Amino acid sequence: MGTTKPLFRDLNADDPEPETTEVDSLCMNCHATGITRLLLTKIPFYKEVVLMSFTCDLCGYQNNEIQSGAALSEKGVRYTLYVSSERDLNRQVVKSDYTSIKLVEIDFEIPCKSQKGEVTTVEGVINRAIMGLEQDQPVRRIQHPDVAAQIDEVITRLQKLKELEQPFTLILEDISGNSFIENPNAPKIDENCKTQYFVRSKDQDHELGIFTKEEITGEKESAILHPISEGCTLEDFEGEVLQFPTNCPNCGSPCKTNMKLTNIPHFKEVVIMATICDTCGHKTNEVKSGSGIEPKGLRIEIDVNSRDDFSRDVLKSETCSLKIPQLQLEVGPHALGGRFTTVEGLIQAIKEQLYDPQNCNLYMFGDSQGPKSKLKFEEFIQKFDVILDGNLPITIVLDDPAGNSYVQSMRDDEQLDEGLRITHYERSFEQNEELGLNDMRTENYEAP
Repeated sequence: MGTTKPLFRDLNADDPEPETTEVDSLCMNCHATGITRLLLTKIPFYKEVVLMSFTCDLCGYQNNEIQSGAALSEKGVRYTLYVSSERDLNRQVVKSDYTSIKLVEIDFEIPCKSQKGEVTTVEGVINRAIMGLEQDQPVRRIQHPDVAAQIDEVITRLQKLKELEQPFTLILEDISGNSFIENPNAPKIDENCKTQYFVRSKDQDHELGIFTKEEITGEKESAILHPISEGCTLEDFEGEVLQFPTNCPNCGSPCKTNMKLTNIPHFKEVVIMATICDTCGHKTNEVKSGSGIEPKGLRIEIDVNSRDDFSRDVLKSETCSLKIPQLQLEVGPHALGGRFTTVEGLIQAIKEQLYDPQNCNLYMFGDSQGPKSKLKFEEFIQKFDVILDGNLPITIVLDDPAGNSYVQSMRDDEQLDEGLRITHYERSFEQNEELGLNDMRTENYEAP
């Protein structure tokens, strides 16, 4: 039995015969039968895609297309970038078909689905807008001179943005959540770019082709999927390990996820999920809260000064972000997901997100990294080893607007010890939106 390969594989010289699928298709030119070839692969620094190539041997018609092969994110994303230098203009931008772009200072907006998804830069976004406006200008100047003059004025203003005569604000909003703006200061905090996640509205779900079972069939989903059988207590049900089929988040191959309900002492009930892919060996574990959103947000500060501090139990929920001020490091809630671990395990998980010890590869840049970037990241990674050896005191700040995170106290009387500080706070409008408690769109959003 041969080795099973992932569904989505990297294009490289070591894979000279990538697996393609051929399907008979109707030619839209001569209506004969042609062949469509499908290739599932990965774009570096982006995601999985499906490449499609159609050829008709009868009339010679050819057509190529690319579609996303990755799953839609659970939430939409909004980036607010303050462009003030040439370095900001050169930031890499990944935008999907569902991305809308707004240049606040000149009141210029590119609606979603008006352009195909692409990998470009901030300057490239402006250049593409200028090219689109200039495309039919010669005809407009003859047929509609007034409209052409107004468009020329907009083009001039866009050119001034490229020349950075004054700083400007770019808002990129993607309801699919599959867009990205590069942080040139990584792994340090990006001072010029603000990232916000939001829960999609029903109309936005429909635009992405997401419908509930009730909307499709008219049947309401039962609140209890698997009722407890007679003679089975709630404790027995919580002791069961449930299993359901899913796809590997790394290679897309079919695999299974194990799920178990458990109770953390002095805290609350949580759901632990673990996935192991037999195809590529990828392992994930995730923790989700078994209760709803708390009335207030939660901020926890942990002083890590000695080896004993590494043994604290930590529950980081999927809505919790993390900061280490001494490293100028900020990790969003979606980077690590929800997990139940220790302080040492949390630090180790951050390091593994950036560095692959088997391939000696920095995930942030891959094989395209320059010498300065490589040296900068190597020095940054080495700081994690110093921290894990107990030679660099740090403070870990957990900020969870949903209030579903937890850190173990080192005292026996359930009171906080000196190295642990917990603060409850009122959530902001943006935090409520990220938790699905608000409904705010880009047109109502004012730039900072």
